[in-house]
Formats: sequence, C-alpha cells, structure tokens
Amino acid sequence: MAINPEELVETINFTLNGESVSAEQGDTLLDVAKQQGIEIPHLCYSDREGADGNCRACMVEIDGERVLAPSCCRQPTEGMNVQSNSERAVKSQKMVVELLKSDVSEQPHTLNSELDYWAGKLDISLPRFEARKQPEADISHPAIAVNMDACIQCTRCVRACRDVQNNDVIGLASRGSHSSIVFDFDDPMG
Repeated sequence: MAINPEELVETINFTLNGESVSAEQGDTLLDVAKQQGIEIPHLCYSDREGADGNCRACMVEIDGERVLAPSCCRQPTEGMNVQSNSERAVKSQKMVVELLKSDVSEQPHTLNSELDYWAGKLDISLPRFEARKQPEADISHPAIAVNMDACIQCTRCVRACRDVQNNDVIGLASRGSHSSIVFDFDDPMG
C-alpha cells in the first residue's frame, strides 16, 4: 500500500486573534495570518527573499512569553495562542513604523511605498521623532545614481543581490545608528 505524501504533512493547530487556525510544518505566523486574510505589518519580509526579522514591524504577542515575537520568523506550535491585534502588539508595530517613517525623507520619490502603506493602515501621519541625517545621493557615475534617502535598512536589496543575483556587492556597514547600506567598500559609484 502506497503512502500518500499529504498524510505525512504535520498539521499544527493554534489560535490567532481568537480564531482557531491550522498551519503546516514550516509555515510562519505571518504566512498563516496572510492565509487567513489578517494583515500584519512587515517590511523586511518578501515572498522572494523570505524573512529576515530585522525590521521588527511584524511583532505579535504570544501567551506565556515575556517578549513579543517577529511573526515573519516564528513558527507556530500546537496550542499556541497568538495575538497580532493586542494593544501591546499594535503599540509595538506602530512605534516601529513611526520610527522608520521618521528616517525617510518626504520627497515625492519616497512616497507611496510599503512603509507609507503600513503607516496609513496604522493611522500614523507625521512622526514625532527627529529624523537622522540623510545620506548624500551618489551621482558620481554617468549611468547610475544611488539615493538612499528612502532606505529603511530592511536588507531586501542586500539579500536579493546576494541570493538572487549571486552578486555580493551590496552590504551593511557599521553598527547601530551609524549602520548603512553600502556598495563594495563604500566607494563612490563613479
């Protein structure tokens, strides 16, 4: 008798925002939320590059856990109770999006982005925080210009360059508030 491969897939039952849901092994909380039509803010995650967990916009509350968890990286366990819409989770999501929004210029080329979408969904208009200094645009090459004033350091460009294009020429330099996306050794493009 042949074994049906679908019977080998482990189903995980848990609660998401008060509703009983099921997930397959390997699904993340964000995956299941999307399948259920629940929107959780996310900026560093993309279908192509997957999860990185560095933006922290997708934080959710899990019963019995002291700290919030990034839904893009966290897989459900049997009986888990997850809240993406609790006061604590939403407060964290709003704070992260507002902080990121404060670091992006209000130039026309930076508007209507994913960040603006989530800011609108979370009812964030003008950030309360002082913006960090915007990097100068690199226009030193006649064929390419790099303007990082819309960068939120989600690292999707780094991962796409490395994993999709197999070119490891974009990276993250420095640490903390001094970190920035750089090309090669942070040399000018020209």
